[in-house]
Amino acid sequence: MRLLITGAAGGVGTLLRPLLARDGRVLRLLDVAALTDTGDGAELVAASVTDLDAMTAACADVDAVLHLGGLSTEHPWEQILPTNIDGTYKVLEAARRAGVPRVVFASTNHTVGFHPRDGHEAPDHLFPRPDTFYGVSKVAGEALGSLYHDRYGLDVVCLRIGGCFARPLDTRMLETWLSPADAARLVEAALSAPGPLFTVVWGVSDNTRRWWSLAEAEKLGYHPRDDSERYADEVPAADEEFLRYLGGGFCSPELDGGGRDGSV
Repeated sequence: MRLLITGAAGGVGTLLRPLLARDGRVLRLLDVAALTDTGDGAELVAASVTDLDAMTAACADVDAVLHLGGLSTEHPWEQILPTNIDGTYKVLEAARRAGVPRVVFASTNHTVGFHPRDGHEAPDHLFPRPDTFYGVSKVAGEALGSLYHDRYGLDVVCLRIGGCFARPLDTRMLETWLSPADAARLVEAALSAPGPLFTVVWGVSDNTRRWWSLAEAEKLGYHPRDDSERYADEVPAADEEFLRYLGGGFCSPELDGGGRDGSV
């Protein structure tokens, strides 16, 4: 089995690389940034998701694509559009042309960031209310995935990821954290669930403070094992001002117009 991972040199890609490596699987890692040969047998590809010909070539003999590539924080529209929106189109189109049956798309909780917290569990398939141009780009990616599933039969699983870091960064992330090990479990479930399939699921660990649904992810076979609570005494407090929104600090007016970078 050959798995193509776009954006493999990024934060999530770097965390997942050793966790997704296994006997009988070849990782084909693609990024515009330099990738390190770690001796794990991975195939390293220097290319951009914005290059359709390069992406089509990279999809040759691939069984599935994990699409992590793109800008992972807020940026001006002129940067978001070609990288995150057109780039995702080109990944899906390249997969279609090469006959790849499944794409797992790294979406984000910021597709629904302006939903107010109402004291109830945030359901799966929550209607888009993006908080940034970055969030808009991931809404577009989910919509493209739906189109490519319905029109071309491509299996697409969209993961609305919380904060995927080695450990939570603040008290908000005690709710939204996706541990690297659980991220790998979620990807494995998304790769192996029977098709035909298009779905949108939350990417979150089974945190004590979690208020995002796990129902759809569990249907894929995802069974998270980690809980952020063990870090509760170690992380700083999150900015309380925007915690009334699902997207937290991404709802800050400081991000109006993509004027500066944000963090997850």
